[in-house]
Amino acid sequence: MTAEVLIIAIISILIILVIAGIFTFQKNKKFEKDLIKREKSARRKMYEIAILNELGDKVGYSLNVQNIAEMIIGSLRQFIEYSAASYMLFYPEKIIFRTYIEKPVSHKFIRDIKEKMLNSAGVLLNADFKNTKIDEALWGSNLSNEANDSVGSFFNIPLAISGKTVGLVTVASKESGFYKEEEIDILYKISQQATEAVMRLQMVVEQEKSKLNAMVASMADGVIMTDMDFKVLVVNPAARKVAGSENKSDPSIADFTLCLRGKFDLRDKIEESIRLEKVFVSDEISLHSGFFQIIISPVKDRWKSLGCVIVFRDITREKEIQKIKDDFTSMIVHELRSPLDSIKKMIELIRMSEVKKQKQEECFKMIYSSSSDMLSLVNNILDVAKIEAGKFELVKQPSDIKETVKRRISFFDIAAKDAKVELISQFGKDLPDKVEFDPHMISEVLNNLISNAIKFNKKNGSIIIQVLVHKNGKSIENEAKDSKINWFIKNDITAIPDSLIVAVTDTGAGIASEQINKLFNKFFQVKSAFAQKGGTGLGLAIIKSIVESHGGVVGAESVEGQGATFYFSLPINAAEIRE
Repeated sequence: MTAEVLIIAIISILIILVIAGIFTFQKNKKFEKDLIKREKSARRKMYEIAILNELGDKVGYSLNVQNIAEMIIGSLRQFIEYSAASYMLFYPEKIIFRTYIEKPVSHKFIRDIKEKMLNSAGVLLNADFKNTKIDEALWGSNLSNEANDSVGSFFNIPLAISGKTVGLVTVASKESGFYKEEEIDILYKISQQATEAVMRLQMVVEQEKSKLNAMVASMADGVIMTDMDFKVLVVNPAARKVAGSENKSDPSIADFTLCLRGKFDLRDKIEESIRLEKVFVSDEISLHSGFFQIIISPVKDRWKSLGCVIVFRDITREKEIQKIKDDFTSMIVHELRSPLDSIKKMIELIRMSEVKKQKQEECFKMIYSSSSDMLSLVNNILDVAKIEAGKFELVKQPSDIKETVKRRISFFDIAAKDAKVELISQFGKDLPDKVEFDPHMISEVLNNLISNAIKFNKKNGSIIIQVLVHKNGKSIENEAKDSKINWFIKNDITAIPDSLIVAVTDTGAGIASEQINKLFNKFFQVKSAFAQKGGTGLGLAIIKSIVESHGGVVGAESVEGQGATFYFSLPINAAEIRE
């Protein structure tokens, strides 16, 4: 009995140990499975992070949506099993459809993917793609000949850039119910990573583009940049003006080709510049807005051509200045030739023995007069040269403006009588006895103004020289009335400091209003009325420099057919003004 109990006890213990062993084994096996699963999940996560970071780095250097879609497709093989992976990109003029075949599939399988993607895109974008051209291509494994091959399971992920859906990425398998939430989540993360990288790069590019556009927009020359398909990428306001498309939102290369029609083949020269990789510079071209020189330069990114830059260089001003210089040179030659010719003839006449002594005296006077004219011309040119070189110096000293004016009137008295012109002076009340200015230079100013007034006056006309004191902020016209002076300038001048105002008014033909602002510019003098009666036209430019060197202003006003008034100011300090 005891032996039986002992055997039963041993058997019971063994059964318990076996059951415990089995339980422990099962528990350890489950634990091992969980451990393996967690390890596998951790490795997958680490691999996923590495792939996503790598994808982010690659995408971060590209803004080409097609390249990004192919990067996404290339990354999917590390995480998801599929028969084929596709992307579809939507453009206004076409759809790009690309499929990577991982496992052999049939033509029907590819058609099914395309149809499902088009249907999804139609709902997503609320669009109908029935008549849209589809650019289709396949790569990877070969197609199979199985006729009944069809899509068993698939899922789409929209590809969005800056909130705008630009395409779809699709994963498809021949097996039904193959994809779970985990696979969908992976594709979503990859797509999200790619689009975020693109958006970051886009922000940087947009910032730099804004800086570039601001710089280009401020350029005086017209600037255009095109891609390889002649699409205009950048165009500034100056270029829009050349094409006459200021109000057009998106000018095309056709607008510029049209404005150059018959004068310059723009498209042909762009193609030539890109093909030969050289800068092309045109001759001058006359357009409705002026004269231009067109410069075309290819744009490259290392070895790849990106397009070209076209610059419309406005040379209108250069041509105007060149013409003015040519006219000025011609005028100087003419002004020198006449007195030199007179001198030559007088010398030849003097050399003749039969010329009487009285006639010789007349010849000497003409030689002196002609040489004086040449010396005056040379002095004017030298004065202008000194002004431009910054070597023009004033010798200011306390001087009497009234006496300076009277001496100039006395000097021109004979010339005025010969021209049958009356010289009149009018002085305002309370003129200071002494004012700081250079009496020699101000005499030169008066000489030029009175000389011009005599030259361009009419017979039996008059010249009135007026001098008065102006106080800052007050009306010169009222100040003239207080001094019983008939002030000829209609536009009142108030925005100048306390000054002496000197005006010279003639009763000649006057000056055209469009010429007034150009009178004191030495280059435009040769085109004004002054050139019609001789002279270099440099006098008024010299006057302007002398007066402005004193801190004063110079101006003119005219009514055609009635005469002209030229005036200048000389600043005075409070101590010089009589109260």
